[in-house]
Amino acid sequence: MSSHVIKGVNISTATVCRQCEDAPCANVCPNGAISRDKGFVHVMQERCIGCKTCVVACPYGAMEVVVRPVIRNSGAGLNVRADKAEANKCDLCNHREDGPACMAACPTHALNLCRSQ
Repeated sequence: MSSHVIKGVNISTATVCRQCEDAPCANVCPNGAISRDKGFVHVMQERCIGCKTCVVACPYGAMEVVVRPVIRNSGAGLNVRADKAEANKCDLCNHREDGPACMAACPTHALNLCRSQ
């Protein structure tokens, strides 16, 4: 989903969600849109209101709010285009059997997935 690269003079580093056990982003979400599911911290986009409290709470800077176009029913039987702000973060590509896509795409194989024990 989302990772950020912090570029320095001699080195760059990827900042991704650390899948915190007691995730601060989930603890502050007023709509309960962020939860742990099958060991992964997951954002339920349909519940997210884009308030950015998760962005402020994340100690790793791994959360962001993005705006995407949506079609909404105006209530008068008309569909209208609108923008929806919602939280976005790395989910370690938990839907992929081969693991995170960034690891597969890295040309220097510099990315590793560390699992705590």
